[in-house]
Amino acid sequence: MVEPEDWMAAASKPPVELHTDRPHAARVYDLLLGGKTNYPADREAAKATLAVLPNAAMIARQNRSFMHRAARYLTVEAGIRQFLDIGTGIPTSPNLHEIVQSIAPQSRIVYADNDPIVLAHSRALHTSHPEGRTAYVQADLCSPESILDDPRLRQTLDLTQPVALTLLAVLHWLPAEHDPYAIVRQILRAFPAGSYLALTYVTNDFDPSALRDVSDTFRARGSHVNARRKDEVLRFFDDLELVEPGLQVVQRWRPDPTDLGADAIADTDIPLYAGVARKS
Repeated sequence: MVEPEDWMAAASKPPVELHTDRPHAARVYDLLLGGKTNYPADREAAKATLAVLPNAAMIARQNRSFMHRAARYLTVEAGIRQFLDIGTGIPTSPNLHEIVQSIAPQSRIVYADNDPIVLAHSRALHTSHPEGRTAYVQADLCSPESILDDPRLRQTLDLTQPVALTLLAVLHWLPAEHDPYAIVRQILRAFPAGSYLALTYVTNDFDPSALRDVSDTFRARGSHVNARRKDEVLRFFDDLELVEPGLQVVQRWRPDPTDLGADAIADTDIPLYAGVARKS
């Protein structure tokens, strides 16, 4: 559950500019998933994205499906009971805490995002199983210390015990002046051995011109998308033990045998890599 002090702390903060005049990754992603929490700038960006990348909605759905599979792996096979999900986005059920707490009700989950609109929805929809706990941190991945040092995270997670860090379709949105590799390393340093990293990242390996057009679309609207090659995405897992089957296009990472539609998707149809790795 969200504790009363969490609500009061959020309520005591000064108003935050929503920036609805420019697209936000969480709202565009919600729109591609069929959600309703978006604004004209988000709809324009989504329309422009679909014009150059017609399967963008399928990419969003496959990313979501990977989250479900990775959450089950981390809970059932890896035995993880603590999660930090950064760039959580607008809640879409079943969300991370619903997956893991349906398996291990005592699990604890902290969600973090920099969009105050996400915060408003998270208050209503990130409701924990009574045996566990969820909390929400409004903070920016560009300043990982603002997430790690937040009292709500410290009250929810025991950082002496393993934590699964999930960064799903978020790192490629970081502004160019921020080093995503350094940010990931900084967060993982706060977690003990036995912790995990699960991430997805957009790639320009398959259709560089389309990804360049997508990046230009968002840059013109005040946002940023930085696609990377497979070898560059692999660098996020340096010094970690990749879980089989390693870094794969998202629909090939431990596909659900009941998802017959995934077999019909070519490797090059979804320009998104996915991987899970353990900190030793």
